[in-house]
Amino acid sequence: MLVRIHPENPSQRLIKVVVDCLQKGGVIIYPTDTVYAIGCDIHQPKAVQRVAQIKGIKPGKANFSLICHDLSALSDLTKPFSTSIYKAMKKAFPGPYTFILNANNNVPKLFQSRKKTVGIRVPDNSIPREIVKELGNPIISTSVYDNDELLEYTTDPELIHENYQDLVDIVIDGGNGDNYASTVIDCTGNEMKVLREGKGDVDFIL
Repeated sequence: MLVRIHPENPSQRLIKVVVDCLQKGGVIIYPTDTVYAIGCDIHQPKAVQRVAQIKGIKPGKANFSLICHDLSALSDLTKPFSTSIYKAMKKAFPGPYTFILNANNNVPKLFQSRKKTVGIRVPDNSIPREIVKELGNPIISTSVYDNDELLEYTTDPELIHENYQDLVDIVIDGGNGDNYASTVIDCTGNEMKVLREGKGDVDFIL
C-alpha cells in the first residue's frame, strides 16, 4: 500500500494507520531527512526478522539504527555517556546524523543478537518522528538501496513502491528522498570519531 503523507504537516489519521500496521507486526518504508528507510516496531521480533530478510542479512549481524522522537528514549537503550556527547547530540538533532553509542542490555534482547552498540537517529523529518511519538517507542532504520550501479539510494517513493510492494506492508510517499546518507559518529570510545561523512556537517559537531 502506498500512503501519501505531507512531510511538513503529517495527517494524524494517516500516522495512526501506519502505527496500527507497525503494532500488528508490519514492515514499512518511510522518508527521513536523508534517504528512504525500511523499518518496523523494535518490539516485534518477526518484523525485525523480515527487515533483515529484505536486506539479505541475518538479524544477529544487522547494523540497524533506531529512529527516536527525541533524546528521552536513550536511557532505555544506551549505557551512560559523557556530557560532551550529549551536548553534541543536542546540537545535531533533529538532523542527518547517526550516533553510535554503547548499548545497554535491552538492545541485544530487541535484536536477538549480541549487539554491544546501537545507532541512534532523530531525523529532521516530521513523518518518522510523529510515527515514533504515536507508537511510543523507536523504530528500526535501514537504508533503501538502489539496484542501479550509478545511484546508491532510491529517491522516488513511487519507484520504491513498485520494487518493494510485495515485501513490505506500507510505503510512505513523503516526497522525493535524498541521495546522501547520514553522517555517522562513533561515540563508543573516549573521543567522538567520524565513521562516515554524509549529509551532516562534521565541523558543527567536533
